Amino acid sequence: MQAQSGIDPAANAAHLIKAVGKARAGGAAMLFTPEMSGMLDRDRDQALGKARPEEEDPVLAAVRDAAASSGLWVHLGSLAVTVGQGKLANRGFVIDSAGAIRARYDKIHLFDVDLPTGESWRESAMYEPGEVAVVVPGTPVGTLGLTICYDLRFPALFERLSEGGADLISVPAAFTVPTGQAHWQTLLRARAIEAELFVVAAAQAGQHEDGRQTYGHSLVADPWGDLLLDMGEAPGIGFADIDLARISEVRGRIPVHQHRRPIAPVAN
Repeated sequence: MQAQSGIDPAANAAHLIKAVGKARAGGAAMLFTPEMSGMLDRDRDQALGKARPEEEDPVLAAVRDAAASSGLWVHLGSLAVTVGQGKLANRGFVIDSAGAIRARYDKIHLFDVDLPTGESWRESAMYEPGEVAVVVPGTPVGTLGLTICYDLRFPALFERLSEGGADLISVPAAFTVPTGQAHWQTLLRARAIEAELFVVAAAQAGQHEDGRQTYGHSLVADPWGDLLLDMGEAPGIGFADIDLARISEVRGRIPVHQHRRPIAPVAN
């Protein structure tokens, strides 16, 4: 799913419910949604005022109900959920076809940066970072590794997920336009090639209510780095077939996993 989420959680929940129905009608076994699918609001006070603890979040409840009604697995890319002391977690959820939460992941790497365009982002001012890498066995796309957006720039996390048995790594995102134009496809293909697995990146796209503009181009890359899907710049639903046999085929060509060796610290 490629989305253009706004500042109203109820409106975003309605879009997500429709997306679940469209994905199921199109024959999908699992739907992937972007980072901050429930609310994109750069106004800190407004965001904190609308955010809820996980157990009270209306968007999460709505997507769980939709997943159960349709019989579709959903990776809800992330929501902003309150975790106490005036802070939020950027938390992703894997929801099964019965509506149960199978896994949670809190974004580890937070985006604190000043861009040449004048844009300034300080995620650490609002969000608490996660600390644990997460893999989820038993999904319709095999064992799923979880990341969120800026995590993409840290290959050690992808290596850890690969070593943990992931067949596919999800990268829900809300990439800015300048960084997306420069690095989005390159980094996603590189992570797929390095880890020799599939990468699914559901993205936010277009001009949002809070004034930001996101890059879009939700994509699926296979273990060789070939693109199976690129959704361009418009919101919507895209489909791709994941053939897990492709992983062993690629690893048979270049057995990176067999050749990895422990590396000692840099000598001074």
